[in-house]
Amino acid sequence: CGFLHCEVANAAIPCFLSKPRKHEGPLIIQTPHCLARTSTEWLKTNGLKAKKLNLYQVLAPNAFSPVEEFVPILQKTVSSTLHEKAMMQFEWHDGTVKNIHVDLPILYKYQKLLAKMVRIYEKRINWLAVASRRIWGSVCERRVVILVDISVPNSTCIIHIQHSLRLLLEEQMSDKDCFNIIAFGSHIMPWQMELVPSQPENLQKAWRWVLRLQCNGSRNFMSALRRAVEVDFKEKDKHKSQGIYLLTTGIPDQETHTISAYVAEACRGFNLQLHVCLFSVMEDADSCGIIPARYATPTETAIAFKEIVQAANGRFHWFGEAGIFESDDITVLVSEMEKAKNYSQKCAFLVESLKQRSGNQPANPFIAEAGATMVVRKEKRRPQKLPSPKPTALSLARQV
Repeated sequence: CGFLHCEVANAAIPCFLSKPRKHEGPLIIQTPHCLARTSTEWLKTNGLKAKKLNLYQVLAPNAFSPVEEFVPILQKTVSSTLHEKAMMQFEWHDGTVKNIHVDLPILYKYQKLLAKMVRIYEKRINWLAVASRRIWGSVCERRVVILVDISVPNSTCIIHIQHSLRLLLEEQMSDKDCFNIIAFGSHIMPWQMELVPSQPENLQKAWRWVLRLQCNGSRNFMSALRRAVEVDFKEKDKHKSQGIYLLTTGIPDQETHTISAYVAEACRGFNLQLHVCLFSVMEDADSCGIIPARYATPTETAIAFKEIVQAANGRFHWFGEAGIFESDDITVLVSEMEKAKNYSQKCAFLVESLKQRSGNQPANPFIAEAGATMVVRKEKRRPQKLPSPKPTALSLARQV
């Protein structure tokens, strides 16, 4: 099977630091053609196991456990053996060894199905790496709050932040029940005090508000998070499918363990998740010289947010101008592709091992064995030659 190696970081994202075309024009709102789902949920119906393409599911009908029993007539314990012409020993998923009957047509068909599924996974990865999904991932919940970092360190990329929100409002928000946008720096600037229906007029109004965003202060993320949880989701126990999406470029002012403890408590027992979209700006892009309240390298920032996301049962999405660096939605798909590749390699090993074993045997072993028997029988019918007499010395009587 031909499996393509997926380089997630090569999903090219163009530079957004320059002003995009028609940036200030009205939104062109699109209606999504399919229900947004996380890749984990998507794999529940499209994964290898769901499609009954797990290797052990395919081999199970032709897999036999070795048997060892005591035979009374022989007065000893006898172990089962495998037929060398059509069976191979194969390590099972639980570590045991099975005797596998290798059915070549079934394995060839199975490998083709694996290749087909890999192409489907590649198609979804490409879909996740374009348009608004390369920035926000897939926004799946019905009730959504967007937290936007407009602290002073982001002043050089405010156009990017605005354009990211434009893409989101156009492509992924029209089918939501309700939404809100909260911009935060040192102060919180909510667009609305409560969640509003995702109607075209509300989306256009939100976009006009986004165009007026100005950077201020530091990353007071905790205040914005508390505002979303305690105001917008104050009745979170009465609703399902609720999500908070954070777009930021750096580490929050507050300590990571403080935020993690808060979101773990806020999301425990409720259908509410916090997702983080981390945008890594080029180092030379920050020319304002502002020193943030907390400093961390991009890698340290990513580690901190992954800890926060894990506490909130959410997803982590890390991207930059060079491409998507890390995405939980893409990672699970790549993992499924690697699993398919591993299954295909094991199939190829079974087929190749069987071919090698068959190549060391006669073309028609039954005829060869019969011929050998006939030769032995003919040799048994031949009369045996008597040995020649040994020469002896003349006796004394004959000498006289």
